[in-house]
Parts: sequence; C-alpha cells; structure tokens
Amino acid sequence: MNKAIYIFTFLILTVFCHGQSNFARGEELFMQNNPSQAVTFLESAIGEDPGRVTTYLYLGMVYEQLERTDEAIAVYRRILPLAGNLSANVANNLGNVYFQRGNNEEAERFYTQAIGLDSVYSRAYLGRANTRLKSGDLQNSVADYEQYLTLEPLSPQRANIEQLVNLISAEFAAEETRRILAQEEEQRIANERQRLLDSVSASLQSAADLSQGLSIGAESVENYDGEFELE
Repeated sequence: MNKAIYIFTFLILTVFCHGQSNFARGEELFMQNNPSQAVTFLESAIGEDPGRVTTYLYLGMVYEQLERTDEAIAVYRRILPLAGNLSANVANNLGNVYFQRGNNEEAERFYTQAIGLDSVYSRAYLGRANTRLKSGDLQNSVADYEQYLTLEPLSPQRANIEQLVNLISAEFAAEETRRILAQEEEQRIANERQRLLDSVSASLQSAADLSQGLSIGAESVENYDGEFELE
C-alpha cells in the first residue's frame, strides 16, 4: 500500500514538475535568445496551462524571431481578450508584428489600442510614432515621439529621436516656405495676367471708341442737308 502511494505521488510530482519545467525551460531559452529550442517548450507549456498569458507572450515573440509572423499574430490574437493587465503588452506586440510586415494601418490600430489600455505605455507611443512616420503622417508622428520622450526621458534613443524630430520640423518649415513662395508666385502670375487683361481690354475699348467716331462721321456725310452748287 505504501509502495502504491509512493508511486502515485511520484507520478503526480513528475507530471507537475514536467509542466512547470516546460515553461521554465522555454522561458530560460527565450531569455538566452535561443528561439529555435524555446519554441517547443513554450508550445508544450501552453498545452499544459492554456491560461498562462506570459507563455503566449514568450511564444509570440519566439515566433517573431523565427519569422513565423502568421503564427505570432494568431497567438497574440488568441490571448488578447484574456490578457488582463498584460493586454497592452499583447496589443503592442501585435502592432510590432504588423509594422514588420509593412501593414501600417493595422500596426497603428493596435498601437492605439495599447495606448487606450495603458496611457503611459511608452513603447506603444514609439511604435505608433514610427508607423505614422512611415505612413507620411509627420505631424502626428512628432507628437508621439515627444510623448515617448516625456515618458522615457532617459531613453538611450533620445538623441536619435530628437535629431529625427528636428529633421521633421525642418522639413515642415521648408514645406511651409515652399507653400508661401508658391502662393506668392501664383499671386504674381494672377496679377500679371490681370494687368495684361486690363491693358488688352483698354486697347480694345480705344479701338471701339475710334470705330464709333468713324461711324458718326459717315452718318453726318449721308445726312448732309446743304445745297450743292455746280460751277
């Protein structure tokens, strides 16, 4: 009897430890930047404990490292509604995947969702700033870069971001200058066109006046009432 209890206890502990070790081993390999080995343990860990959000996050990132983006998206989407206080992380990771795939619309949507879930989630601002810059939405990208630096004043990327913002601001200024000069040129052309039109109109009016004078003279000849004398 004691032997049977021992065997049963041993089996239970083995199963329990095996389940724990899959996650622990997968996490360890992930931290060691060894995604090709981590993936098997993390997949097994999800099978054993489908409610552990962290496992999905690790597995999704491992899929990203392995360029298995479809699977990464599927994992993140699967856990997003159940992620609780990690929902912003999951939404941000979805934004990252879509950004890598060049789908700026979906990337911005999930970055925005992450910010909606956590208004001080700095990485989502940075991701959305990059996405907006890539999409050509320069003004809003600057706003997101500045918000990121407000949240992360000691960011190692601060100098690069500030330089990028300065370049964008300079581009804004140059574009505004081009716009003003274009407006001035358009106005100059419009003024010159009007001047020429006025000049031509005046010439036509003068010609009309002259023509009218000649017509009046002819009529006076035809209506001459004087007497002709023959010599």
